[in-house]
Amino acid sequence: MSRSTMFSKPSPARVLSRPLPEPRWRPGLAAQPFHSEIFAPANEASGAGLALALARDALAASGEGEDTRQVLWVQDRAAIRQGGRPCLAGLPADLAHRLIHVAAATPEDALFALEEGLKCRDLACVIGEIAGNPRALNFTASRRLSLTAEKHGVRLWLVRLDAAPDLSSARMRWQVRAAPSAPGRWDASAPGPATWYAELFRARTHQPGQWSLSDDAGTLRLASEPDFDTTAPDLVHLARPTVGRSLAARVHA
Repeated sequence: MSRSTMFSKPSPARVLSRPLPEPRWRPGLAAQPFHSEIFAPANEASGAGLALALARDALAASGEGEDTRQVLWVQDRAAIRQGGRPCLAGLPADLAHRLIHVAAATPEDALFALEEGLKCRDLACVIGEIAGNPRALNFTASRRLSLTAEKHGVRLWLVRLDAAPDLSSARMRWQVRAAPSAPGRWDASAPGPATWYAELFRARTHQPGQWSLSDDAGTLRLASEPDFDTTAPDLVHLARPTVGRSLAARVHA
């Protein structure tokens, strides 16, 4: 065998057949997975907050922004004890009136409620919260959730509180924690939009990456992008000139 045969260059056909690089994730993508996991600390609401933001972003991107179907929220007892129940006053106005909350006694009951909810096409989406790494939430249970969500077309965001990433069939997996919000537009001392440090460490169709995300009036954005002008507008030009006289003098004239 000649040296040229042993070290021949690959044919153009083989070079062209290589898969293209996966696109980076960003808010507003139309293709959203049906089963996602979010790992978050239990002493803050970052997991539930990002789950809501991702759910609303997916519904808006898929043309279901005006969806009026119910939203199912399932928590096991440990998740309720550590993070509390959803507060209706703090939920987005378009979701608070159509939330169905299920308080499950055990992780097994929570997984059953999640799977049954995913079978109901009358639900816009399903959000779950399970604390720790219970034995019931193994790869088989995760696989059942993925297959059920994809079969019936109902998306699931499962928040894992104080849990270590284990084997899972979730199509997208996030690690998230709270981040300082930007100053309010009109009052710098007021709370700004909710902001998170989010790391996408596993995804079927996207490269891993890290982002600073914020929820600006119900719209999920990259916090590093200029969402709006934070400088208050100068309204002096709307005032009529006083022609050298004080405003009080003009009033009493």
